[in-house]
Amino acid sequence: MLDRQPALARVLSFRDLVFIVVGTVIGSGIFLVPGGVLRQSEGHIGVALVVWGAGGVLSLLGALAYGELGAMNPAAGGLYVYLRDAFGPLTAFLYGWTFFVVIASGSAATLAVASAAYIQEFVALGIAGQKLTAVGLLAIVGALNVRSTRRSADVQNWSTGIKVGTLLVMAVALVLSGRGFGSSSESAWPQSLTPSLLSGMGLAMIGVLWAYEGWQYVTFSAGEALDPQRTFPRAIVAGTAALIAIYVFANVGYFAALGDQVARSDRVAAEAVGAVVGGGAAKLIALVILISIFSATNGLTITAPRVYFAMARDGLFFKRLAEVHPRFGTPAVAIVAGSAWSMVLALSGTFEQLLTYVVFVGWIFYALGAICVFILRRTQPDTPRPFRVPGYPWTPVLFVIAAAALVANTIVTQPVRAAVGIGVSLLGVPIYAIWKR
Repeated sequence: MLDRQPALARVLSFRDLVFIVVGTVIGSGIFLVPGGVLRQSEGHIGVALVVWGAGGVLSLLGALAYGELGAMNPAAGGLYVYLRDAFGPLTAFLYGWTFFVVIASGSAATLAVASAAYIQEFVALGIAGQKLTAVGLLAIVGALNVRSTRRSADVQNWSTGIKVGTLLVMAVALVLSGRGFGSSSESAWPQSLTPSLLSGMGLAMIGVLWAYEGWQYVTFSAGEALDPQRTFPRAIVAGTAALIAIYVFANVGYFAALGDQVARSDRVAAEAVGAVVGGGAAKLIALVILISIFSATNGLTITAPRVYFAMARDGLFFKRLAEVHPRFGTPAVAIVAGSAWSMVLALSGTFEQLLTYVVFVGWIFYALGAICVFILRRTQPDTPRPFRVPGYPWTPVLFVIAAAALVANTIVTQPVRAAVGIGVSLLGVPIYAIWKR
């Protein structure tokens, strides 16, 4: 390990960490996904809201487990470090490999490409223009993060604040002005829980869990948190709890505006606002989503490169990625490497299907991350734990079961997708052998 190199400065406060959690998670999903969730809930608004709440609670269980791990070992790299300490370097490398090659870089590229699509609400862009816009966003965010972690966190704070504030104002306006609840053809609750409804709720839960995806990214920045034993567990739990409230309230607003018509919409935010304020809603929603996308992309860039940085310090990635910039105090090379690969993916235009195949593999590692709580309590019983997961052992057990169910459902219902995703991850095994040499 390259332990003699300078460490990253601790500059992130409790507020910064909370905004990283919220800003990284809220991208475009909450503006698009609710229609599918209501369809799978057979049009019952109450059932759909329960699914949104339950998905948030399951994510919160994971946040509680990771809160213990982060307070116990607040190092740059987060989940990668927990996996390394509990399962060994191969498991940790496979996570980092998959994360770099597809999950993190592909997610950033997807957000950048989506931003180009929404900019077309204001400016006409050709195919070349869309790709250049996507690359430009990634370059701007990458340069911001190279220059200063403190400044990038400030940008994250105000962009997330604007995004959340606008979303809440929108929800309040929809609740006050909408008439959708009275026009719903389906009752809010079913007369009985049928097997088909339970199956639909399970499918809806998958979509909801994807919408909550990203709360764990803040673990990668634990090495830059101020007073991490105290602030980190509080921040990851508070941020995830805030997401539950935001998501459920936004859905209440959509239902208030459109009723069960939400189930017929794949652009629910635009249609809900349009139903209340008229036809000018498209540009308003496009602007909100652009701010949301920028905040999520910046959140990814603040956090994800810390995984590559930690891998390099363990001698499992290019040595240059372990460097701390002598002037800016950031993992500049790791940030540039991640941003550059995201640009390549954005320009290729062929990565999005691969991302849908591989992203579910992340949940295998998220489950292993919660299992780390059990392993490290046994192997490192004397290590100080300023925060202990409440409800142990049931809290991490329930999260592991939920993550395992999501993975198993993907394997059963989409075996080709699952095989491709697992195959991409296992390609890291020979790469690992090369790095070990």
